[in-house]
Amino acid sequence: MIDAVFAHRIQFAFTVMFHYLFPILTMGLGFFIAVLSTLHLATGDKRYSTAARFWAKIFAVNFALGVVTGIPLEFEFGTNWSRFSAFGGGVFGQTLPLEGVYAFFLESGFLGLFLFGEGHVSRVVHWLSGIGVSAGSLLSGYFIVATDAWMQHPVGYTMDAGGAIHLKSFWAVLLNPYAGWQYAHTINGALLAAAFVMGGVGAFYLLSNQHAEFARLSVKMAVIAGLILSLTQLFPTGDMDSHNVVEYQPTKLATMEGLFETEKGAPLAIIGMPDTQNSRLIDPVFVPDFLSFLAYGNLHATVNGLATYPKDLWPPVELTYYAYHIMVGLGTIFIAIMLVGMFLLWRRRLFQSRWYLWILMLALPFPYIANEAGWVVAEVGRQPWLVYGLLKTAQGTSANVAVGEAVFTTLGFAGVYLVLGLLFLLLVGRVIHQGPQEQAG
Repeated sequence: MIDAVFAHRIQFAFTVMFHYLFPILTMGLGFFIAVLSTLHLATGDKRYSTAARFWAKIFAVNFALGVVTGIPLEFEFGTNWSRFSAFGGGVFGQTLPLEGVYAFFLESGFLGLFLFGEGHVSRVVHWLSGIGVSAGSLLSGYFIVATDAWMQHPVGYTMDAGGAIHLKSFWAVLLNPYAGWQYAHTINGALLAAAFVMGGVGAFYLLSNQHAEFARLSVKMAVIAGLILSLTQLFPTGDMDSHNVVEYQPTKLATMEGLFETEKGAPLAIIGMPDTQNSRLIDPVFVPDFLSFLAYGNLHATVNGLATYPKDLWPPVELTYYAYHIMVGLGTIFIAIMLVGMFLLWRRRLFQSRWYLWILMLALPFPYIANEAGWVVAEVGRQPWLVYGLLKTAQGTSANVAVGEAVFTTLGFAGVYLVLGLLFLLLVGRVIHQGPQEQAG
């Protein structure tokens, strides 16, 4: 029998993971639109304005779907998670409205000016609108990450005698030490996904002998940016974000790595299957001592295993472990793909190597999977805490929402989101079918 807490968690997980498919591209693609706009302003080359306009159309469709799918999440805080809202609303009631301001006003306003203002405003104003699109998406992303970082590592608050949280320092929440590298890793992942989208669409055009000039520009930008971003996703952003976990959530670290027993000179598990009943990894492949080095910079450092902590404080081991290894495994593949692409670019064979273009095109969905897996690690690995060390997930749900209501509305969301997903693919497919178009005059 499904209990209410599980039903609420499934609904929020489904709606937030579907919604996040759109901010991934919004945050990443906005930056590349700003880069292309800057190149156009600096050089006057129409190739850059044509490319910026094409990607802005896809950005607009993506942004609209992101807004629509994000609205239910705001209501779920009140309907499904009312006790959590009452507990922490004094803190995230400051950051979430700011995200809305930047997303709806700064981002959408500049997007409209960028799409419809070309030829009607000066080149500098049009360029500034492209910068505004990127700044709005990046700033809105920061407020979301800062909110989540407070749940991972609560700071800047006081608690009254009744157990209610009150905001003590807005700047402490905004500058949470957990937030900086978590945001850098999140944005780097979004930028990497956007690079793969640009490369995948460019590869499609080259393979189908369409829009060759635009396609070559897109693939070249994707490979150069993708190599840089795939490397920085590993280090420093991924490494430093992991140090947050080491310092503030050691239970999550042990879960991610499938480390059941405390070990001095702990090995890094490349692969293996966690067996929680017998507290071991099945058929593991280890790198000796390397987990100790990654966590503490010392091959002989002691790393606490899950057995150190009460079992009721363990996160879901299998889900966290596999999501983490999917994320890391895909990240390694991304580095390999972009290294090959850079080699081909250096040898001037990039645009003629059809086998590589097929790889680049077919790889397009995988950065989305890696981004989603990373958030599964972050959120599932925090369990059983909703606000780490302060409020457990079971204590944050709404007491008056029945299981049947949560199940029914989840099925309703699934139907609506299926339609929205198909609409998104139809609209983006139409933009790709039309291809890049130069501005008349």
